Amino acid sequence: MYTVGMHQKLTKAGSNWVDGDRFFDREDEIEALRGRVQEGHHTLVTAQRRMGKTSLVRELLRRLDEEGEVATVFVDLEAAQDAADAIAEIAVQSKRIGSVWDRTQSIFANWLRDLGSRVDEVSVSELRVKLRASIDAGSWQLQGEQVFEALASHEKPVVLAIDELPILINRMLKGPDYRITPERQTATEQFLSWLRKNGQLHSQNVTIIVSGSIGLEPVLHQAGLSSQANIFAPFQLRPWSRETSIECLQALARNYDVQLSEDVAAAMCDRLRCCVPHHVQQFFDLVHQHLRSESRNTATLDDVAHVYERDLLSVRGQIDQEHYQERLRTMLGIDLYRLALELLTDAAARDRMLDEQSVALYREEWTGEQVQDVLYLLEHDGYLERYGQGYRFVSGLLEDWWRARYGYTYPQIAKQRLRGNSQ
Repeated sequence: MYTVGMHQKLTKAGSNWVDGDRFFDREDEIEALRGRVQEGHHTLVTAQRRMGKTSLVRELLRRLDEEGEVATVFVDLEAAQDAADAIAEIAVQSKRIGSVWDRTQSIFANWLRDLGSRVDEVSVSELRVKLRASIDAGSWQLQGEQVFEALASHEKPVVLAIDELPILINRMLKGPDYRITPERQTATEQFLSWLRKNGQLHSQNVTIIVSGSIGLEPVLHQAGLSSQANIFAPFQLRPWSRETSIECLQALARNYDVQLSEDVAAAMCDRLRCCVPHHVQQFFDLVHQHLRSESRNTATLDDVAHVYERDLLSVRGQIDQEHYQERLRTMLGIDLYRLALELLTDAAARDRMLDEQSVALYREEWTGEQVQDVLYLLEHDGYLERYGQGYRFVSGLLEDWWRARYGYTYPQIAKQRLRGNSQ
């Protein structure tokens, strides 16, 4: 494991991805992912939210660019609505590779002609609009294949990183009403088949890395399309270890002239339980703000408890955790989202454990398949983990936040479930 020096300093990362000097630890993971790329393996990076998937991929691409042995393209599909949007985004991001962009322009020549000599000067957003206008339901597969061929023709191997592919797949499958229809399923399967085909055809020249803020496997599982992702080997990004988290907190403290003992840093890790990098740094930021408000620079165990209860579990501190719920709603739709809320509230409020007896009662209220699908998602995306004869929260922070926000509803949920069971 990479260890920081005793005098290394670290700046706050905020909510965005980080690279370069702000990229902390993950050296083992970087080298493992680099090995996948060098061997030409298409990879699906999996982890719960805020674990640093995008930062890991971005930092790898930055290092590969510096070394110059391969070319890299990073594509973000969070705003994409369909296959044509995805093709346009891959095409426009290829602009950073000269010879690839030359071939890409020839594919869309008719639509770029009016730009004339300005084509290399216009903004990415303007190019995106132009390219998207040239792609329709009848042409996207052919044009997409030509874009892949342009990438594969480059003199160096190309690493194509596709972020938020799961978000696009989920959107294509379920639409705005969160319903999987035969038409949506067919369209999604066609797109996945196209990606799979081109990934296999050009595997000697183009290596794909896929990541996202939701899991791809649960989305495909819901639609019976799991086999479409079998070209991607899973690469799991785990939480920081306790040791690494303490080192990160102390590196941050050095940079901001905060006296943070190892015991205090360890107490912060104990509160979080699962050391998600973003949560570790968020906790430090709140402690730092608290100390500044009191014109102090030494953090104590009392400060840790105070900030955790007052700030991290407050409405303001829960803004980040709100995204956990939004992603669940996106993945599950309204009805199954309600089931997920009940399961999580049960796990948080009932002795911090969702036991098999409670799960059995849910199977009577819902179908067994629905309960299993939701539990599979919650486990896969890092909300819950198997523990003894049931499930518990992976993250102490998420568990405490859930209890703080929804604990009062648990008696009502329990009564409703027991009432339904007795009828």
